[in-house]
Amino acid sequence: MTVGEEKMTRLSIFFLAVVSLSTSPGRFLADEPGLKKVNLFEAGMYGYRHYRIPGVIVSPKGTIIVFCEARSGGDWSTIDIRMRRSLDRGKTWEMSRKISKAPGKVQQNEVALAKGLAKPGEVTMNNPVMIPDAKAGAIHFLHCIEYARCYYRKSLDDGKTFSKAVDITDTFELFRKDYDWKVLATGPGHGIRTRSGRLIVPVWMSAGSGGHAHRPSAVSVIYSDNSGDSWKRGELVAADPSTRALRAAGIPEIRNPGETVAVQLQNGHILLNLRNESARRRRAVSISADGVSGWSRYHFDEALVEPICMGSMVRLSEKPRHRKNRILFANPHNPASRARQNVSVRLSYDEAKTWPVMKTIEAGASGYTDLAVGPDGTIYCFYERGKTGRLTKSLCLATFSLEWLSGGADRLIFPSK
Repeated sequence: MTVGEEKMTRLSIFFLAVVSLSTSPGRFLADEPGLKKVNLFEAGMYGYRHYRIPGVIVSPKGTIIVFCEARSGGDWSTIDIRMRRSLDRGKTWEMSRKISKAPGKVQQNEVALAKGLAKPGEVTMNNPVMIPDAKAGAIHFLHCIEYARCYYRKSLDDGKTFSKAVDITDTFELFRKDYDWKVLATGPGHGIRTRSGRLIVPVWMSAGSGGHAHRPSAVSVIYSDNSGDSWKRGELVAADPSTRALRAAGIPEIRNPGETVAVQLQNGHILLNLRNESARRRRAVSISADGVSGWSRYHFDEALVEPICMGSMVRLSEKPRHRKNRILFANPHNPASRARQNVSVRLSYDEAKTWPVMKTIEAGASGYTDLAVGPDGTIYCFYERGKTGRLTKSLCLATFSLEWLSGGADRLIFPSK
C-alpha cells in the first residue's frame, strides 16, 4: 500500500465513523411481515430518565420527524424537547437533538409549586406540536413552558433549524373571560393544515385545582390564517361540569376533557376527538364547519375505548384523488380496564362514523400514540412502549401499510399522473 493509499484509507475510516455517529439507526426490533418497529428513544439515553409524549410528522420533502419530551421524572419535572430526523424513509436516523430552550429566566408554575408537584429550579418544556405545511414549505412548531406559556417557531429548511421562539401566550389570555385557566397545553402530537390554509392546534386548559393540577379542564383550539405569523383562539368545545360559569353559559359538560386530535373531513368540516374521564369510557367527538366556532354538542364514539390516554387520528386517503375515504385512529384499546396497553390502529371508510378494521401494534404495556402518513401511503405510528415501574421504556416507531392493516383486503392505489 502506498503512502497516498494509506492516507485515503484513513480518511475513509474517519468518514464512515462520522456518518455512523450522525445516522444512528435506532434499535430495530423483530419484525413481522408488513410491520417494522424501531426504538428511537430509550430510557437513560443522554442522561434522561425516560421519554414520553411522542409526536411524528412527515415533512413536505418526505423527511420523517419524530419528537418528544425528554424527562427527568414526571409531568412537572425538568423536561426538554428533542427530535430525530430520517431522510431515507426510516432506514437511518440522525442523532437526537434538543430543540427547546428557555427564553431567559423561567417563572415556575405557581400551582405546581403550591401542590408540591415540582421542585424549585425545575423547568418543564411540555406538549410539543408540529404541523407540516407543504404549501408554505414549512414546519410549524409549538410548545409550552411550565404549562403556563406557549411559544411558536417555524422551520423553512426541513427541520434542520427553527426560527427564534415567539411568545403567543396572549392568545390563551383571550380565553380568560370564558375560562380562568392556571394550566395550559397544546396538543400534543400534530396539528393540521386545512385545505384553506388554516393551521389548527387543539389545546386544553385547567383551573389547576384538581388532581395533578391538570383538572378540572376544558378544550378548545388556537388557529392561524397567516402561516403562523399570528394566532387566534377558537370557541370552547367542552368543559368539566365543575365549572359553574360554563354550565350557565351552556358549554357542553364532560368529565375532564383533555388531549385532543383533529382531522378535516371530506366536506371541509373539522372533527375533534377528545380524551376524557367520563364514566362512559369512550372517546368524545365534536364537529365544526370552520374548525373554530359552532362546535356540535359532543357525542361518545362507542367503538373507541377511552383508557384516559392520548390518542391520534390522521387522514390516509380522500376522494376524488383516491377511490375511498380513509381515516386512521390509534390508542390503547383495552375495554377491560383503564390500563394502558394494546396500542391498536383502527380504519374508517365513512369519515370516522364507524371503524370496521382494527389491528394491534403492541399487545403489552403501551400508551400515547401519534400517527403520520408518508407521500407513498406508508403509515407511521410513534408510540410509548413498555414500562419499568412508572417509567416508559422506549418510544417506538411502527411502520406499516394499508395492506398490512387490512389483512390484505385493501390497498392504496394512487391515480396516474
